[in-house]
Amino acid sequence: MTDDRAALMEQVREELDNLTESPLYAFRKENDYFVVVGQGSLDANIMIIGEAPGATEAKRGIPFCGQSGRVLDELLASINLDRETVYITNIVKDRPPDNRNPHKKEIRLYGPFLDRQIDIIQPQVIVTLGSFAMKFILEKFDSDQQTGKISALHGQRIPVGASYGQVDVVALYHPAVSLYNPGQRDTLFEDFKVLEPFVGE
Repeated sequence: MTDDRAALMEQVREELDNLTESPLYAFRKENDYFVVVGQGSLDANIMIIGEAPGATEAKRGIPFCGQSGRVLDELLASINLDRETVYITNIVKDRPPDNRNPHKKEIRLYGPFLDRQIDIIQPQVIVTLGSFAMKFILEKFDSDQQTGKISALHGQRIPVGASYGQVDVVALYHPAVSLYNPGQRDTLFEDFKVLEPFVGE
């Protein structure tokens, strides 16, 4: 099964690498950036999704390897969850200039690739980091909570129906929040505890 998943994910990678119709493709080439497809176990029961890679991620081709990634690593360690056992990715796979928020047309273009990644991995839990990822996933699964705000939904398990069975969506604030608003750090760590039941499954 893992071999099949690896082949399918490699196909996703190749298509993203050659996605010349993306408005971010030229920016990637001009700066010698990599497309950031994702990293982790293709058998993961927990999938973590952010909005888009930053400069450090684009330079290395690895999601969440910069400052936000260090916070994410601390969050994972806080519940004894190994980074290698989860799968980490973003909606948009190329870095937007100046770390701006992704545009709607970019989310529409890259979204189907994330849909395919979810179908390949078939996680039990999808953790969204930030409001863009939360909105995309809750709309994708037509959740009753899709119009909700992250300030009301963070730290909750939201059950949704995927093609392969029930999935719990857990909306969290983006780790970057703790870098410019240290008061949110405790909230992040407290919210992350909702994932403890899934560790080791």
